[in-house]
Amino acid sequence: MKPTSTLTLPASLYAKVRDHLFPGDGLEAAAILLCSRVPGPRLRLLAREAIFVPHDACSHRAPDAITWPGEFVEHAIDQAEMDGLAIILIHSHPGGLFDFSDADDASDAAVLPSLFHAFGELHGSAIMVPGGAIRARLYTPSMDNQLVDLVSVAGDDIQYWWSDLTSVTPSRRPVAFTSDMTAEVGRLTAGVIGVSGTGSIVAEQLARLGFANVTLIDFDHLEHKNLNRILNSTIEGANRKQLKVNAFAAAIASYRGEGVAYAVPASVVTREAVLAASQCDVLFCCVDTLEARHIADLICSAFLLPLFDVGVVIPTRSAGMTRAIGDVCGRIDYVQPGGSTLQDRGVYSPVSLRAEYLRNAAPEAHREEQKAGYLQGMVDEAPAVIALNMRAASACVMEFIARAYPFRLEANRFYARTQFSLAACEEEYIAEDVFAKMPNPVLGRGSKEPLLGLPALKALVHEVAQ
Repeated sequence: MKPTSTLTLPASLYAKVRDHLFPGDGLEAAAILLCSRVPGPRLRLLAREAIFVPHDACSHRAPDAITWPGEFVEHAIDQAEMDGLAIILIHSHPGGLFDFSDADDASDAAVLPSLFHAFGELHGSAIMVPGGAIRARLYTPSMDNQLVDLVSVAGDDIQYWWSDLTSVTPSRRPVAFTSDMTAEVGRLTAGVIGVSGTGSIVAEQLARLGFANVTLIDFDHLEHKNLNRILNSTIEGANRKQLKVNAFAAAIASYRGEGVAYAVPASVVTREAVLAASQCDVLFCCVDTLEARHIADLICSAFLLPLFDVGVVIPTRSAGMTRAIGDVCGRIDYVQPGGSTLQDRGVYSPVSLRAEYLRNAAPEAHREEQKAGYLQGMVDEAPAVIALNMRAASACVMEFIARAYPFRLEANRFYARTQFSLAACEEEYIAEDVFAKMPNPVLGRGSKEPLLGLPALKALVHEVAQ
C-alpha cells in the first residue's frame, strides 16, 4: 500500500540528529524538527532544520525517560510560525523500543496542545532507535494521532522505515533483486522527467520493477524520427502526433493495468510538472536540455527527493574531409538532497544556461558570442543511439537499486558520478566528497511560494484562494 504520509530528512541533518540523540551515554536525548510540506494532495513533511536540546539543559535523562525545558519549544514556535512549518518533537530510545511508550503518550498529551495553541493544524512526535530507524506520528488539534506511513532519508544510501515494521535490524531490509524488493518499490512513486531516448528506457524498467506509480513528465509529441530510439513508440502514434507520455502510459497499462502510469503532458519548467514531481518518492532526469536539468536540481533540493540524472553524448572529430567518432560516452549522477548539486558538479552553469537560452531564443546573438569565445558550442548527438541509451538507462536504474538496496563491495559514497567511455572501454567513478558544495537556499523549501523560488512558477490568484 502506498504511503499517504511521509517524513523525509536530508542526510546531513539526519546525521546531526542521530549524533545528538545518541551521545554514547545510554540515556535519552531530544531535538525538535522544523518541517515544511510539499504542495498538493500528498502529505510529505520535509525536515528543514533542527533545534538540539543540550544534554546538560535537561533536568532528567534516563535510559527510558527525559525531561527538558519548555523554552526550546517556545524557540521552535518562534522559528516555525513565520513559514507555517510543522514541529516534530523527536527523542531517542536507547533501549531499542521501536514504538511509542506510555511515557511518550503522556509527554505528547502535555506538550502538543501548547503547539496547537500557538499556531498550525499539524504537529507531531518521533522516536529514533540506536540503529538509526525513526518512527513518527502526527497529531491534529483535537489530539487525534496517526503513525506516519514512511520515514525516509536520501543520503549515500536511501533508507526507508515503514510504520508497519516490527523489527529494524538490517537483515530485515529487502535484498536487492528479490521479490521483497519488488514488494517495497510497489509502495513507491517514481517520477521520470523526459520520456524520449533514455527516459523511455528508464520508465520501462521502473514500471516492470513494480513501482506503484510512474509519473511521466514530457511535453513533446511522437515523430517518425523518434521511432528508432523511443520504446513503445509506433507508426500510428507518430502519424497522429501522439503525446509521448500518453503513448507510454498506454503501454504501461497494457502490462501493469490502469492507474499505474500518470501522464503529465507539460514541460518540467511549468507549475503543473513541478507539482506532479513533488508527489514522487524518487526522480529520474532523462532530458537533453540544461534548463530542464536545472529545474530537476531545484526539485530535488526543494522537496528532498533523491535524483538520478543520465546523459549520453557522441563527440565527433575531423578526419580529413569527413567526421569520425571521437568517443561514445555516458554519465550517471546521483544527487542526494543537501549534497552536491548538478550545478556544483559542472553539469550546467549560469553561463551554459544563458548559452542554451540564446541558442533557442536568439540564435544570432548566440553565434556572435561563440565567435567571441565566451561560450562553448553544444556537441551534437547522433540519432541512432538506442544501444547507447540502453547502456546508460540501465546504469541509471541500477544506481537506484544500489542506493536503496546496497550491494556494492565499497560504500556508495564513492559513486556519486559514474562516467563511461565505450570507445576507450573505460568506466570511472567520482566520490561525493570530490565535488565542492555551494550553499543551497532552496533546500527543504517545500511548498513556499513561489515554487522553487522562481517567480515564473508562482501560484495563480485562484490557486492561492483555494
